[in-house]
Amino acid sequence: MAHFVPLPKIPSAKETAELILIHVFRIHGLATDVVSDRGPQFTSVFWREFCELIGATVSLTSGFHPQANGQTERKNQEMETTLRCMASDHPTTWSKQLLRVEYAHNTLISSATGLSPFQCAYGFQPPLFSALEKEVTCPSVQAFIRRCRRTWRQARTTLLQSANRYATATNRRRTKAPVYKVGQGVWLSTQNIPLRVESKKLAPRFIGPFEIVKVINPSAVRLSLPRNMKIHPTFHVSRIKPVRESPMIPAAPPPPPPRVIDGGPTYTLRRLLRSRRRGRGVQYLVDWEGYGPEERQWIPARHILNPQLIRDFHLRYPEQPSRTHAQPGVKPGGTRPLQTRGFVEEEGEASSVEEDEDFQEGETERAFSDEY
Repeated sequence: MAHFVPLPKIPSAKETAELILIHVFRIHGLATDVVSDRGPQFTSVFWREFCELIGATVSLTSGFHPQANGQTERKNQEMETTLRCMASDHPTTWSKQLLRVEYAHNTLISSATGLSPFQCAYGFQPPLFSALEKEVTCPSVQAFIRRCRRTWRQARTTLLQSANRYATATNRRRTKAPVYKVGQGVWLSTQNIPLRVESKKLAPRFIGPFEIVKVINPSAVRLSLPRNMKIHPTFHVSRIKPVRESPMIPAAPPPPPPRVIDGGPTYTLRRLLRSRRRGRGVQYLVDWEGYGPEERQWIPARHILNPQLIRDFHLRYPEQPSRTHAQPGVKPGGTRPLQTRGFVEEEGEASSVEEDEDFQEGETERAFSDEY
């Protein structure tokens, strides 16, 4: 069942809450779950706390997949098509046609249920116009009723044509999705995921496998993703595929476990990809040994135990930022080497290059040196 409300502009979160109370609450009561896209009014703190106070849960659709709320998206398209046909001669009257379009939609019999939204909600199909016209003394009333009947029939015919056309085009290449279970491993499509790779064209099309932690509905699942990916973990089933094993395609080996050094876990570096400045320090984009591109992350230079990796990286990519300071008379990006700082243990063993912002010149445990 749909309710069409004419608005002069996109409403804010507060205005949306007021519209819900005015046009929905007085007819259907308070909602228990609100499904919406990721518009700013639905992701705001006001909307989240408003739904929490009325006892409703907020269900945001998965990113880059409007089919997650397909009924609403499809209904918007059908409404636009109907209004385009009905108000093409007088576009400024579109808001006056909304009530007829809404009534035509709510009385339209659905192919899925065999009933109209009115019948599902109220248990009966409300009458519209009598088949026989009565004689009236006021001709304008009879003309008005005829105009309403003609407009309603036009709206209903247009809605039927639009629904059939959309269903035929959409179901042409659709296949039934697999049934997923909690704990099952799946591959995740990288189509809309911002991976930190050198070439998007040569990047892997699927990453993982990842474990399903919750089956929200037959069309959406929630995955256990690494924290450094920083994306919403809910995906449509069209963005995943199950992990399959066979003698010809063995299972992917698990990543190597971390080593314990100085009481903390330590992972093996494969290579450094890029560098960037953060505050007074430098961070490096690290590709870990045995892990996929989704596990790449930015780490400070002080966490890299082998300083030779940093030196080799800047020799190979001298244009990348480093912990340097520009010298007078040298333009940024020049070929003259800039000032760098390094810390060396007194015992003579090489240690990690650290970005110690609290370094004091009076320290006796370290020896300070400037290199040019």
